[in-house]
Formats: sequence, structure tokens, C-alpha cells
Amino acid sequence: MLDATTRSGGTATASPRAAGTDFAVPLLAPAPLPVITPVAASVIAGVPAPAAVPGGLAARCGRVLLSPWARLALLVVLLATAAASVLLFEPQKLLADGWPSQLGGASAAALFAVAYGLCTVAFVPRPLLNLAAGALFGSQWGVGAALAGTVLGAGISFGLGRVLGQEALRPLLRGRLLKAADGQLSRHGLRSMLAARLFPGVPFWAANYCAAVSRMTWPSFLLATALGSIPNTAAYVVAGARASSPTSPAFLIAMFCIALPALAGAAVAWRKRHHLRRP
Repeated sequence: MLDATTRSGGTATASPRAAGTDFAVPLLAPAPLPVITPVAASVIAGVPAPAAVPGGLAARCGRVLLSPWARLALLVVLLATAAASVLLFEPQKLLADGWPSQLGGASAAALFAVAYGLCTVAFVPRPLLNLAAGALFGSQWGVGAALAGTVLGAGISFGLGRVLGQEALRPLLRGRLLKAADGQLSRHGLRSMLAARLFPGVPFWAANYCAAVSRMTWPSFLLATALGSIPNTAAYVVAGARASSPTSPAFLIAMFCIALPALAGAAVAWRKRHHLRRP
């Protein structure tokens, strides 16, 4: 509608229409788009999800270092280093000739037992160590120190073989003889290891690592080692203690006892030969 003209005669102007009630429409912010991960995209597309990305460099290096073959390589390096140390430094001569004269009694025998065990791990022949024990400590202390060192060295070798070598070497037991020997040690560990200790033809270190690769238990291995090593060890220790009188009855009896376990071990091996022939 038009308003009245001004009194001065001006033209009429149209007044704006009365404003009605305003309806404010709020503008909504756009919703964020969902983040689609590679796994979700694979599920939507119907394809298998990609494998999880492995950890960092440290994790991969850790897995490599803890792998069975890496542990076996570490065992080989340790044994090679020990054997090289024996060839270079000849610790068996130190035990026999360079033993401190001021050491004696139980403390000296205990120290000798520890050195004995470490030397057997480093492939020093046990007969030499047994003779040295007899020459240094006599028959009684020498037998105790040599037996303690024998069990200690066998336990160290068994532990190294079980932790570092068993997992990598067990899949390689595929031959008939290897499977039969493994089954014999796993099922009849005590008597099998007892026969191996009594039979001088089986190297000490070889019996240790063969038992470690098998499923033989710790108590059976240590008990069989302790019992089976008594005759041979005592005979060598007495021979070392009486070496200055080779015609004495004690020395001759010791020589006989050295040969007797060989005959007994051969007899046991002959009786048990059919177990190794089974497929």
C-alpha cells in the first residue's frame, strides 16, 4: 500500500512491507568422512586382508638372532673357540704341572673340579684330567674332584646342546640309525646313557650332545653320568696316584678296572644291537 504524499508535494514513495517473523535456518557443518583402513577396504572389496606389517628393524633382528639356526651357529662358534683355546694354551698341562702349591684340601679339590668341568667342555680328554687329579690329590680327594668335574662338564655341555642346538638339529634326525638312537635315548635314557658312560669307545662330548638333542631328561642324564663314570674315573685317578710304582697291586688293579668297563660296555652294546636295527 502507498503512504500519503508529503505536504510539500513530493511524490509518493512506497514504504517497505512490515517485516514478518524471520525463520533462521542453521547451517549444519558437514560430517567428517569415515576413514577407511586397508583392512576395511579389503573386506568391502571382498579380497583377503593384507598381512600385518612386521615390526621394526630391532624386532626383526631379534627374531633372527633367536632363530634355531642362529643359536646352533652360536654353539658351533663357542665350541670352536674352546677347542682352539685348548690347542693354544694347553690347560691340561696347567692342571698337572702349574697347579699352585699353596692350594690344598677341599678348596683346592673344588677349584680343580670347576676347572675339570670347563676343560671337558673344551674337549680336553678326560683320561688326562683323571690322571692329573690322582697325581695332585691322591686317590680319595682325586676321585671326588674328578667325578664332580665330570658331572659339571657333562651338565654344561648338555645345557648348551639343549638350549642352542636341539631345535635346529631334531628335524635332521631322518636316517634309520639316527632315529633309532634318538628313540633309545628318549625312551630309555638312564640305561642307555649308563651304557655309553661305561663303554670307553663313546667320546664323552659326543654322548653329551647326542643326549641333549634327544628328549632325555636332565635327572636321567646327570644320574647316568655320575654312576656310569665311577669305575673308569676311579681307575684312572688311582693309576695317576700310583704312577710312581707301576708294579704295585693298586696300579695293576686300576689297569684291570680300566679294561673291565670296555668289556662290559661291549657286551651291553652286543645285547642291545637289535634295537638299532629296527626301522
